[in-house]
Amino acid sequence: MATTNDLKNGLVLNLDGQLWSVVNFQHVKPGKGGAFVRTTLKNVLSGKVVDKTFNAGVKVDTANVDRREMTYLYNDGSDFVFMEPDTYDQVAVSADIVGDAAKFMLENSEVVVARHEGEPLYVELPASVELVVEHTDPGVQGDRSTGGTKPATLETGAEVQVPLFLNTGDKVKVDPRDGRYLSRVNSK
Repeated sequence: MATTNDLKNGLVLNLDGQLWSVVNFQHVKPGKGGAFVRTTLKNVLSGKVVDKTFNAGVKVDTANVDRREMTYLYNDGSDFVFMEPDTYDQVAVSADIVGDAAKFMLENSEVVVARHEGEPLYVELPASVELVVEHTDPGVQGDRSTGGTKPATLETGAEVQVPLFLNTGDKVKVDPRDGRYLSRVNSK
């Protein structure tokens, strides 16, 4: 248990049996009436974002969410298997929980697995991942200066829009949250 004075970004609350992460909070002391805390909360499982106001000093139930860096090992067909690097314990996470992150995960890549009471909640990838372009059609000469894009299939099977100058075999940096191309990675 904590009070609304203890709220901070990233804290996970247990409200009516659902887990909500504090995205933003603001303590408000109006000239007239009691103080209150205005918050923006994000549902940990569904991603739904809501605004909620609490009276100042009210007790709120916090949830203990264990976020650990793990190594993605393999997909056994129905589950994705992750390993904790310190203890070598393996955790199987269902495809429903992994979600779209699966399109950007390579074997042996580092990810964060969040668990509550031993149950996996979600898998979080780094802000950017580097992947090789498996296939893309060549850009047409003359189109390069227009800043256009073309579809490219990455080594994980994900399809993203890339600039026309990229070719098959190039390594690119992609934002896994929205599948957006960020830059080309120069191979040394």
